[in-house]
Amino acid sequence: MPSSQQADGLMRQGISPSKLYLPKLAQTVPTIFAYLCQKFPHITPDEWRGRFEQGLVLHEGKVLTQDSPYQHGLTISYYRQLACETIVPFAHRIICENDELLVVDKPHFLTVAPAGRYVQQTLLTRLKAQTGNANISPVHRLDRETAGVILFAKTPKARTTYQKLFANHAIDKCYHAIAPASEQHHFPLSLALPLERGEPFYTMKVGQGEPNTHTLIEPLQISRDGKWCKYQLRPTTGKLHQLRVHMNYLGLAICHDSFYPVVRHRADDDFSKPLQLLAKRLSFVDPITGEMMRFESEFELDLENFSSDKSADGL
Repeated sequence: MPSSQQADGLMRQGISPSKLYLPKLAQTVPTIFAYLCQKFPHITPDEWRGRFEQGLVLHEGKVLTQDSPYQHGLTISYYRQLACETIVPFAHRIICENDELLVVDKPHFLTVAPAGRYVQQTLLTRLKAQTGNANISPVHRLDRETAGVILFAKTPKARTTYQKLFANHAIDKCYHAIAPASEQHHFPLSLALPLERGEPFYTMKVGQGEPNTHTLIEPLQISRDGKWCKYQLRPTTGKLHQLRVHMNYLGLAICHDSFYPVVRHRADDDFSKPLQLLAKRLSFVDPITGEMMRFESEFELDLENFSSDKSADGL
């Protein structure tokens, strides 16, 4: 078991510890181990037992054991781990770094931050391990399936500052997407829709009422066979799955979208059909320096190769 000196509560392999306050309980619980098993029933006792044995549950830098008594008022730390996490075999690239920001080119299939079944194989964990900076945090989000430019703040203060740009719609965002070509729509097309949570809960749908999302859509390139088109999408709002829902609403679902128009789950290690959506450019006036900043992804959506792929017709 690691010593308390080794288990200092700091970041490990890019993973920062989670904090948990131990409240006053109506019924007595003998140990912290028993409380954790009770509080997090989706995590098996064997999994918690393994974390204790590996020194991954601590209080003020001291490793706790399965027998450590429950004490109201303590704040403990624990590290998340997964017994079997699928390796994502694609690399990110740091486009730019200064005192406040990391601008990163994210590959497809890489989740931005630890959640659910992804902990080690996330962009945030990779960046923390690469830089040694435990304070890095994403300023905005990209879906796991989406590739391209994403901003990370290097300090909590910087995160607040740059998040205001997104809240105030002061960021110019440009995406590329491959979807069916259309002769039914007149482009450029300005689309405003009211989006709300759908079913399943992790999807979105077009609801009722005033629009809360807006995207400007225009074609960039038509494939030689005329079936597919690379579109430029410029959202002025940033709702979850906004671009995917907007394109699906037009009958132009983005190619290889596993949520829209219907949910189709794939195996975690199936990297054969990346969603054809790319956050291509971000530009904004830096709120700290006053400079105009513009960042572009080196990834490209290859329309002609996609069009000639026999699997392009399906998800």
